[in-house]
Amino acid sequence: MRIVCVIPARIGSVRLPHKPLCLLAGEPLVRVVARRALELDLPGPVVVASDDERVLNAVAPLGVHGVLTRSSHRSGTERVAEVVSSPQYSDADVVVNLQGDEPFIPADAVYGAVGRVRAGDDVGTAAQPLDGRGPRASVVRVAVTKAGRAVSFFRDAAPPGGRPAGHAVLEHIGVYAYTPRRLLAWLALPPTPDEGDQDLEQLRPLHHGWRIGVASLEAREAHSIDTETDLRLAEAML
Repeated sequence: MRIVCVIPARIGSVRLPHKPLCLLAGEPLVRVVARRALELDLPGPVVVASDDERVLNAVAPLGVHGVLTRSSHRSGTERVAEVVSSPQYSDADVVVNLQGDEPFIPADAVYGAVGRVRAGDDVGTAAQPLDGRGPRASVVRVAVTKAGRAVSFFRDAAPPGGRPAGHAVLEHIGVYAYTPRRLLAWLALPPTPDEGDQDLEQLRPLHHGWRIGVASLEAREAHSIDTETDLRLAEAML
C-alpha cells in the first residue's frame, strides 16, 4: 500500500499570520510538522504543498518533497488535490491530508484515519477528548456515533440543534484520509452554506451523505496551533 502524506501550508493564515513560518522552539512550524510526518514512517512520500517558496525552503533540509501550488486555492483539500493530480503522486492507494498546524500529531490519529478508509468509509479522520477549557473559536468539535461516524462538525459548545442522544462530542484532530478518487469527488460536490458559515470544509461531504469515519483517541495527545496563544503553549510543552 502506498500512502502519500500531503501537508498543505498556506502562507495567508487569518488567525496566525504567516503560520507555517512561525517559530516553534527556534524552527519554522511547517518544518516541525514535516519532521513529525517523517517519524510516522508511512509507506510513501511526505509532501509539503504551499503557495510560497519560503515555506518550501524551510522544509528543504529535511529532504521531503516540496510542491509549489496555486495561490487561488480556497481550502487545504484543494491544495492537496493539486498535488495528487500530478502523475508523481496519482498512484497513491490512500492520501493523508495532514494539517500544517499539527506538530504533535499522534501516530494513532494518522493510522486510525487510514484504517477507517480501508474499512470502507469515504473519509477517515480522528478526534480526542475535549480539554475542558470551554468553547473556543479555534477548536473544532465533532459529534460521533457509537459506530465511529461523524454526524456534525462545529465550533460552538454544542452542535446545531443540540447534542444528539448517545453521541460523543470530541475535539477534532486535523488529519484526513481518502483515496485519490474520493478526494477529487469531494471537490466536485456542490458547496454548502454551512461550510462557509463555520469555515469547516468537511461539512460539505457530510452534508452530501458521505461516511466520515472517526478514529477516537482515548487521551489528549494532539495540540494544534491556531493562535499566538497556542504557539506559546506548544513552546512550553517542548
